[in-house]
Amino acid sequence: MAQDRIVTAKEKTEDKTLDLTLRPRNLKEFVGQEKIKENLSVFMRAAKQRKEPIEHALLYGPPGIGKTTLAHIIANEMGANIRVTSGPAIERAGDLGSILTNLEDGDILFIDEIHRLPRTVEEVLYPSMEEFLLDIVVGKGPAARTLRLELPRFSIIGATTRASLLSAPLRDRFGITYRLDFYADGDVGKIISRSARILGIVITDDAVKEIAKRARRTPRVANRLLKRVRDFAQVESLSKINLDVANESLKRLEIDNLGLDLIDRRILETVIEKFNGGPVGVGTIAAATSEERDTIEEIYEPFLLQVGFLARTPRGRVVTESAYRHLGVKPPADLQSKLI
Repeated sequence: MAQDRIVTAKEKTEDKTLDLTLRPRNLKEFVGQEKIKENLSVFMRAAKQRKEPIEHALLYGPPGIGKTTLAHIIANEMGANIRVTSGPAIERAGDLGSILTNLEDGDILFIDEIHRLPRTVEEVLYPSMEEFLLDIVVGKGPAARTLRLELPRFSIIGATTRASLLSAPLRDRFGITYRLDFYADGDVGKIISRSARILGIVITDDAVKEIAKRARRTPRVANRLLKRVRDFAQVESLSKINLDVANESLKRLEIDNLGLDLIDRRILETVIEKFNGGPVGVGTIAAATSEERDTIEEIYEPFLLQVGFLARTPRGRVVTESAYRHLGVKPPADLQSKLI
């Protein structure tokens, strides 16, 4: 299952405790996403000069690439308190009202998985974001009346892996919108080196590069792999992680040289063996692999698309020639026609 995978970018319980020590606290410590950092730095400086909260910001992209971390950095650099919640946790308009009325001037409300906010909650949020007003309906039936409460000036930072599921009115109310993308291997290597220093792990440069190469271009996965390799080294009473130790540890974790694990390979092999490489619908892939459709679309597919092993076509998903080569399978003669 997805939650049991080492290389899943979904947050696990261990990641929450890991983040307490490894999460960067300012933009200088945050590795990668250079253009976003440069622009955010300008926006934050301008807001502080005007003595105003930063504009509402929407951060979207694959899981595990730093959306939550960046939200905490913004709060830290703005000198603001941050309140953390998630879309599924706000079930009713009253839940949102309780949160908003407890904020103070300059506070930041971070809403993870904001695309999962109920529509009735969204509608209450609109005037709160635009005019810092909260409309509350008191009573029922003919005796019902609306109270309008003034709210402190606050900022909302929303994070989502499915920006397309946000309604247009909600998207339009964010003054700052950025997509965080997968990281280059060099940046992932810098993150691993920094984490190793914090955790007191002695590791060679070539071992860092090898772990980075298999970390799926995702900081959360990189930190998790580093911890697992450290475990193997510790049990073997090794004081240093070198290339041989890293390779052997990752081999035992069944993570190949591009970061694919058993489930990734099973998805590709299923499409090749049962559907002649595609095209095939994602729902059919889910049924054939006993995985949920959303799990495939949100967790497995983005990385397979990123490395060029899977292609989307109008007729469905198709395994690419590079995936065939990686798996050591001869591609079919009509592969190019399938990709059209």
